[in-house]
Amino acid sequence: MPHRLPEGENATPLEVIGKTSSSSDKLVIIMVGLPATGKTHIAKRICRFLSFFHDINSQIFNVGDYRRKLCGAQQPAEFYDPQNPSGLAARTMACDAALADLQDYMRQPGARVAAFDATNSTKARRRHCVQTLRQNLSGLNAKVMFVESICDEEELLEENIRTVKLSTPDYRGMNPEDAVADFKRRIENYRSVYEPVESDEGPSIKIINSRQFVVTSIRGYLPLKVVHFCMNLHTLPRTFYMTRHGQSEYNLLGKIGGDSGLTPNGIEYAKRLADFATEFISFETAVNDDDNGGEPKPKPRPARLWTSTLRRTKETAQFIPHNKMTWNNQSNNDKSHNGDGKDDKNEEEEGVMMMDVEEWVQFRPMARRNLDELYAGTCDGFTYKEIEQYYPDEFARRQQDKLTYRYPRGESYMDVTLRLEPLALDMERTREPVLIIGHQGILRILYAYFMGLDRKEAPYVSIPLNNVIELTPHAYGCHERRYCLMLKEEMLKDGQDEPVTSMPMGNHAGGLNREKGNVLEGNNNVENAPSDDRSDKLHEHRRTGSRPSLVLDNEAVIGEQGNGEGAAAQYDSNDPVMNAPSH
Repeated sequence: MPHRLPEGENATPLEVIGKTSSSSDKLVIIMVGLPATGKTHIAKRICRFLSFFHDINSQIFNVGDYRRKLCGAQQPAEFYDPQNPSGLAARTMACDAALADLQDYMRQPGARVAAFDATNSTKARRRHCVQTLRQNLSGLNAKVMFVESICDEEELLEENIRTVKLSTPDYRGMNPEDAVADFKRRIENYRSVYEPVESDEGPSIKIINSRQFVVTSIRGYLPLKVVHFCMNLHTLPRTFYMTRHGQSEYNLLGKIGGDSGLTPNGIEYAKRLADFATEFISFETAVNDDDNGGEPKPKPRPARLWTSTLRRTKETAQFIPHNKMTWNNQSNNDKSHNGDGKDDKNEEEEGVMMMDVEEWVQFRPMARRNLDELYAGTCDGFTYKEIEQYYPDEFARRQQDKLTYRYPRGESYMDVTLRLEPLALDMERTREPVLIIGHQGILRILYAYFMGLDRKEAPYVSIPLNNVIELTPHAYGCHERRYCLMLKEEMLKDGQDEPVTSMPMGNHAGGLNREKGNVLEGNNNVENAPSDDRSDKLHEHRRTGSRPSLVLDNEAVIGEQGNGEGAAAQYDSNDPVMNAPSH
C-alpha cells in the first residue's frame, strides 16, 4: 500500500517502490541454455532487481535443487545422457516437482515473478512447461516468457565451470580436474539434443555472450522490465569499490547534509585513497607464462571513477591520477554509453581499429547526481540534537520508521532507492572495476542491493569512514572485503553521533561485531586475511604505517527469493568516529 505522510507541511504522497505495476501482474520466466552459460546468475539478478527496487515478490525454482533432493547430488555425466531412460525419467520428475511448487507460488495474491531455472534444452520440454502453466494457471492471466543464454566463448565457459560449477554440491570434494572433465561430458550430453528457442514458441529474449540480444514478441510492463534489465546485465566477473568521502567540515561539527569541504583528516584520507586506487584497483593478478615463468604477476587494467556532484566527494577524488593507458578491448561496444571511457564520436570514427586496441583514461572522473546524499530538507545543516530539540515529532517519526521517513521538504530512503535504480543498472552493465566515492545513505542502499539484504535493513548498515568496501558479485551471491585506509586512532572525534536506534539493529541485534585487532569478530562469515599476493602486500603496507589493512572477508549468499542469507558487515554501534553517519 502507498505510504502517505499526515496532512501538513510535508504531505507529499510517497509511493512505495514497485507499485507502478498492477497488483495482479504475474510473470513466469523460463530459462533456457546449456550448463555453465550463466542462466542461474541471470535468474538471480532478475529476481533480486525486481524485489529490491520494485517490491515485486520474485522467486527462483531451480530444477537442479529438486533433482539433488530426489536423486542425490553427485550423479555422473551418464545420468544426463538423453539416451539414458532412468536418468531422463528422474530429471522429468524433478522438472514436474519444481513446476508444481511454482504454480502454488503464482496462485498467491499480488504481483509475482517466478524464474524456472533449468536447461529446458528441447522444444518438447519447453512445450510441456508452457502447456502445464497455461492449463493450471489459466485464471490468473500469467504471462510466460523465455530467457535464453548462449555462450560459445570457450575461455569464458572454462572460467564459469571452474569458478562456479565446481563449488556446487554436484562436485563438492571431487578432484578439480576430474570434476571439470565430468562436467564437460555433461554439457556435451545436453548439446547433443539442444534446440534454440524459435520465434514461434512465444515471447523471448536471446542473450548471446552478454553482448548481442534478440527480442521477440515482448509486451507488457514486467516482460519489458525484464528485457531492459537483461540488456544491461552480463555474466563476466566484475568488482566494485565503494567508499565514503573523507571526513568533512560538517562531519566535524556534527551536522548532516550540506556541501562542505574536507578537514585535514579528510585530505589525508583522500591521499591514501589515491594510493590505494593506483596500487590495487588499477591492477589485477594474472599469470604471464612468457615473462614471469608462470608466476602470478600484477597486470594493469582499466578502471572507472564515479563521485556525487557534492564538493566533499570531488575533493576526496582530487589526488587520484588520470593516466592514459592502451589496452586490448574485447567489449568495446559495451562501454561507450557509460560516458567515462573514450567518447562515442571517436569510437565511431576509428571503427574496426577500436575493436582491438583502445586508449583509456584511467579513473576519468564522472560526477553523478543520483549519488548525491539523501537530502534532509529543512533539517539540512542541523545536528541530530538540534533536530530533536526543534523538530521533536519529526525526530520521533524517523526513529520509528527510518526506511520510509521523509525529512520535511526532503527525501526518504525510499526516495533515494528510486533514484538509484538507473545507477544500479549501470553497475550491472559495467565491465571494468568501478571506484564509487559517495555518501553513507547512498552506499547503504547499494551495499544492501548487492549483498542480498532486505530494503528494511539498508538504513542500518554500517558504512564507516576511511574504509574501502570491495564487492564482487557472482552467480550465487556476493563476496565482500573491507580495507581500512586510516585507523580511528589517527582521527579526532568528529562530534557526529547518530541516534542509537539508527545504528545497525534488527536481526543483527546481539550479534554486533567486536573489534579484535583489525579483523572483525561476530556472527558474519568472517575469515582471516587471505594469503594471496595482493593481501600480503596490503598487510606489508599496514606494518609500515598509513596503508590499508584487510579488516573483513565476508560472503553473502542470495537465496531463492532474492534475499541474502549472509549478514551485513557491522562495526561497534557506539563508535561515532568510524560510523560518522550523515543520515
